[in-house]
Amino acid sequence: MNSYPNIAQKVKGNENQGNNTSSGDDEKEKPSFSNLIFWALGLARPYRKSVIIILIAMLVETAMSIATPWPLKIIIDNVVGNHKLPEWLRWIDSVFSNENKIAITALVALGYIAIATIGSLAGYLDNYYNENVAQNVANDIRNRMYHHLQRLSLAYYDSHQTGKLLSTITADVNTIQDFSSATLLSILVDALTIIGMLCIMFYLHVGFTLIALAVSPFLLLFVARFKKAVKKATREVRKDQSNMFIVLQQGLESIRSVNAFGRQDFEEDRLKKASRETVDAALKARRVKSALSPIVTIVVSVCIALVLWRGAGLILSREMTVGDLTVFIWYMNKFFSPVQDLAKMTNTVAQASVALERIQSILDTDTIIPQKPNAINPGRLKGDIIFDRVSFAYNPESPVLHDINISIKKGQRIGVCGPTGSGKTTIISLIARFYDPVIGTVLIDGTDIKDYNLDDLRRQIGFVLQDTALFYGSIRDNIAYGRPEATEQEIIQAAKLANADEFISNMPHGYDTLVGERGVTLSGGQKQRLGIARAVVRNSPILILDEPTASLDTESEKTVMEALENLMAGRTVITIAHRLSTIRDADKIIVLNHGFLAEEGTHEELMDGGGIYVDLYNAQTWADHSIGKKIE
Repeated sequence: MNSYPNIAQKVKGNENQGNNTSSGDDEKEKPSFSNLIFWALGLARPYRKSVIIILIAMLVETAMSIATPWPLKIIIDNVVGNHKLPEWLRWIDSVFSNENKIAITALVALGYIAIATIGSLAGYLDNYYNENVAQNVANDIRNRMYHHLQRLSLAYYDSHQTGKLLSTITADVNTIQDFSSATLLSILVDALTIIGMLCIMFYLHVGFTLIALAVSPFLLLFVARFKKAVKKATREVRKDQSNMFIVLQQGLESIRSVNAFGRQDFEEDRLKKASRETVDAALKARRVKSALSPIVTIVVSVCIALVLWRGAGLILSREMTVGDLTVFIWYMNKFFSPVQDLAKMTNTVAQASVALERIQSILDTDTIIPQKPNAINPGRLKGDIIFDRVSFAYNPESPVLHDINISIKKGQRIGVCGPTGSGKTTIISLIARFYDPVIGTVLIDGTDIKDYNLDDLRRQIGFVLQDTALFYGSIRDNIAYGRPEATEQEIIQAAKLANADEFISNMPHGYDTLVGERGVTLSGGQKQRLGIARAVVRNSPILILDEPTASLDTESEKTVMEALENLMAGRTVITIAHRLSTIRDADKIIVLNHGFLAEEGTHEELMDGGGIYVDLYNAQTWADHSIGKKIE
């Protein structure tokens, strides 16, 4: 008991060194809009050639956009009216007489078509290449996240729901993709457009331009403040959407249990509640978002009305032409368009910011099992295993193992038993480095397993678990899952050793038969034998059996046990057992109780000792005897 404070202190110390396991719903270190921009641009760096094409196309598109109203000005002032052409268009007079207005009109019309055509082609190029970059960026993010998730310790998954992770790696990545392909492009185009338009607006009328510039900072400040409320509302929507995703995932994954217990109505009610919360949050967010655009539109309208009123006076006093006012109003609308677009894009930007928060919360998590830079390849291990004063806790308040000292020699068969929650599964998790001890050391062949390359270490360990995980695919692929390079002959030989070849051969497509999701098309005994065949193919010197026959009937257990005997030959075997009969012949039995090593020895030695093992054995014998009587 004295080790409790030390374990708690050590676990907390490890957490303080940087283990960030944020779920993404907390409020700290939220990325700003500028972070979002720089993050997106950083991800696009590998596609810089496409980005350069996008930028060139955007510049052309912007130039054509700025040139769009000038044909209208020429028609109004120089064709319908009698004003002279602007100086930079006087070259038209050298081609056509100023009196030949039909020819000028035709030229202006052709110019308008040329402007629209060039702008459209540039728009096509930037949209095409931008979508190309966005798709690749989203693909990179997904792969990066999945790579990171694959390398996190199991401690991360102990405290994070799979549904939320799936929601982030799909919905949130898609949000970033949409932002990169549409919103980010619009922001950049607007930024370039506003610079060009300001220059021309100052050329047309300085006073009117200053009106637009005077209003802009207040609009931008208003939008920035409003954006915080929108982002908060959007975060609540994404949180509720994730919760709904979790309910859907759990319900569909457990559909057989749901049907078996007649809980369809209960699951439907859970979804209705989660879905309603999502709808309510979305409607609340929409109320906030909907208020912004009308306010901006009204302010812009007031500015334009002021220009119209003052401009009409200038036209009457011949200080401004109708064409000049028309073009200026067009530019003024375009000038405020970025602000209006920002108002409309606030929702998208807020969604992208929240998506970035959730993605970063995963990528910033550092609960990765550490590997030394000079980690060594263990080669073919012998299988000597030592636990040297090992203590472990999943959290500081609940220590699981206390000062465990175990010595296992190569080729030995070790049984591990004890009451529920005594730490049996934790023992095997430490051997494979799914977790690291809080205190103490685990050694294999005399070397601290932390000195080994992690992947190479795990290749030396084979597993047969209580519920063999099978994947959708052929039986051949499932057997070779632990060693994909296995030959056809090795796969068939492994199946024979696992007593699986016969039932596989009787299937319609033999080894090419597809296995249903999670192996639901196979019986429990068949799944276990495929799991054993998978371990045979892996050919690891250390074998861990986690109650491999616990859920099998007597006939299936007998077949599986025969296969296990074939598998265990010449290997160091550690078997976790509730059925003590499966470890009676073990070279040594380790008995755990409340995280302490209570006893160890052979079955006979432990029975003579009169300790916990005897109580467990007698209780199980009595239970088996009672069940047998009831069956009779």
